[in-house]
Amino acid sequence: MKKLAIFDLDGTLLNTIEDLGHAANHALEAHGFATHSIASYPFFVGNGVRRLIERVLPEEARTEATIDRLLVDFKAYYNDHNTDFTKPYDGIPELLAHLTSRGVAIAVASNKYQAATEKLVAHYFPTLHFAAVEGQKDDVPVKPDPSIVFEILAKAKTPKADTIYIGDSGVDMETARRACVDSVGVTWGFRPEKELVENHADTIVHAPAHIEQLIFSLH
Repeated sequence: MKKLAIFDLDGTLLNTIEDLGHAANHALEAHGFATHSIASYPFFVGNGVRRLIERVLPEEARTEATIDRLLVDFKAYYNDHNTDFTKPYDGIPELLAHLTSRGVAIAVASNKYQAATEKLVAHYFPTLHFAAVEGQKDDVPVKPDPSIVFEILAKAKTPKADTIYIGDSGVDMETARRACVDSVGVTWGFRPEKELVENHADTIVHAPAHIEQLIFSLH
């Protein structure tokens, strides 16, 4: 069995897309730019909020100064509204509770900025103990750089061989590959299964219960 399960947050544990979309649209509108449909946002997210803002802007407006201005408005809105529509995916709270009750440590590795990552984990999983909750920090490269995974491994004091990484995107699968840990791609998140296959997911699952079965079958 694996002793540590590291989870991506957005698109894996929580469906955050509507709140992210509304926050980005708020920032765009505040600066006179066209907004996007919420349905388009799954392909804007995944590399942190700075890249999100860059992607939603018109190509000719993607200057550092403009991105900085929109980020201020995005974060101000998102900090107040990031639990308006967000919710755990069906079966996720039960999965995390079962894993911890059976002695598997759990952790979060997210490209969402640290304050929001901590807030959402505490809000939606208040009774669970996490070995580490790591979001985007100014001094740590974002995923797929594996630094965030190495930080978690150090805090959890768990070898790579005993660790599994679960996420919904190619970024997550590449993060796991670079960190040299087993990867699991989930199909209920923001990206299509094809992306998981193309980025060499070790295993692909279609329901949270399958993750628990996998963790206890792997060596």
